[in-house]
Amino acid sequence: MRTFQDRVVVITGAGSGIGRALALELASRGALLALSDVDETGLGVTEALLGEAGARAVRTDRVDVSDRAAVAAYAETVAGHYGRVNVIVNNAGVALTGDLVDLSYEDLDWIVGVNFWGVVHGTKAFLPHLLASGEGHVVNMSSLFGLIAVPSQSAYNATKFAVRGLSEALRQEMLVAGHPVGVTVVHPGGVKTAIARNSRVADPSKHAETARLFDEKLASMEPARAAEIIVKAVLRNKARVLVGLDAHALHQFARVLGSRYQDVIARAGRRVLPPPE
Repeated sequence: MRTFQDRVVVITGAGSGIGRALALELASRGALLALSDVDETGLGVTEALLGEAGARAVRTDRVDVSDRAAVAAYAETVAGHYGRVNVIVNNAGVALTGDLVDLSYEDLDWIVGVNFWGVVHGTKAFLPHLLASGEGHVVNMSSLFGLIAVPSQSAYNATKFAVRGLSEALRQEMLVAGHPVGVTVVHPGGVKTAIARNSRVADPSKHAETARLFDEKLASMEPARAAEIIVKAVLRNKARVLVGLDAHALHQFARVLGSRYQDVIARAGRRVLPPPE
């Protein structure tokens, strides 16, 4: 894919953060957009911003990506609306903080449903349309935490490592079969989004402190800059894109130390993470 001009791009989780920024960036490049989110208010704000920016075509729908039937129906609706689909950006995601011993199965089902099954649903539902387009691309949002693991993020790590594995295998499948579909997996570091503020925490009393830690100490990149990096990577058909200096630095740190990186991060975690009661 050399251009987004006149290409139909589907973005999940487009009601805020990177999803909204991607919509604005792609609109500026002439894309025809299909946007979804469970947050209808946020999605409305995104749509209004796109209108102000002069976006050519925007369709918005409330879709829960963890609902397989809903995503399948959404794919058919979008394909029928535009006549084709060129790109699916599986961006919708949630966060869950807490040690595994303290996490409930309900919360584990929730994060796996959105972060992993949501990506599977979006990829499976739209892939036939991408193949039919003759020029398709799958963009799956993993994380820096899909490259390294950290304490209190075991569930989030698990889903993001899974997205990485799924994406890398899918890309190889497309190459082996000679299909005209590229696959890019994205590993953002700290981007200024609302994911921490909208997250779940095993201990609700620590929610505000956890969100403040992310917002004040970890999130450094503006979503618009992240979107620009991602879009350029897709146009170059890159298999993997790391977003942010923190993502690059910590990825190299883990590669150099091997499994010993876990001990270093665990020691640092004692100083950074909210203390246990």
